[in-house]
Amino acid sequence: MRTRAALFSIHDVMPATLDATEAIAEQLHSRGIRKLTLLVVPDTGWDESTLQRLDGLRRRGADLAGHGWQHRIRSIRNLRHRLHSLFISRNVAEHLALGRSGVVALMQDCHAWFAAQGLPAPALYVPPAWAMGAAKRADLDALPYDCYETLYGIYDTRAQRFLRLPMIGFEADTALRAFACRVWNRLNLSLGDAPVRFSIHPRDFELELGEDLRSLLRRNWNPLYYSELLESGRESHEHHTT
Repeated sequence: MRTRAALFSIHDVMPATLDATEAIAEQLHSRGIRKLTLLVVPDTGWDESTLQRLDGLRRRGADLAGHGWQHRIRSIRNLRHRLHSLFISRNVAEHLALGRSGVVALMQDCHAWFAAQGLPAPALYVPPAWAMGAAKRADLDALPYDCYETLYGIYDTRAQRFLRLPMIGFEADTALRAFACRVWNRLNLSLGDAPVRFSIHPRDFELELGEDLRSLLRRNWNPLYYSELLESGRESHEHHTT
């Protein structure tokens, strides 16, 4: 069976999900997948003990990325947000509950949190539920991140280009969500040979698509860090434009 490049991320990393995050990392390590990205939510009750465990995962090869601030909302902002909450994000799409300046401030606070804890500054930012909200491209370029992930791909600020990449997910706690995710995953896996983004949430192995996830992990994958993928893309882009 051919080997396909893949990026593996574990979402919603916070003290309450740290046991599950470590268990998932071990499962991936057991399959030779050591290049992981942890999407860390800062304002969720981190203390010295849990920060040490997070740093332990980093020292074992995991990159750290920013992922919102609290990963929950206090109110629905408008009709767009209400529909997004109903069909996709429930109560986690923080950006949709804020105006443009609020979104920018949240992303700045997220970035600053890592340094305040003695952790490496994240190069990647992933908005909760992939909903960037009111932030404009100029805002993203001015912030200290190198890249941003959305549902459809990755925006590389250094190269000023958007890279479309298939993404598969497994966070399905109802039969309807399982059906929708399975259709989405099959479609994305069929879209050529581009690297696949594995979006893994803390309870995915226990939910409706747990066996789908286990089955896919048994395939041959060439794990990449986001930075490796983007650097390769930049070199290829420069080669074709010179």
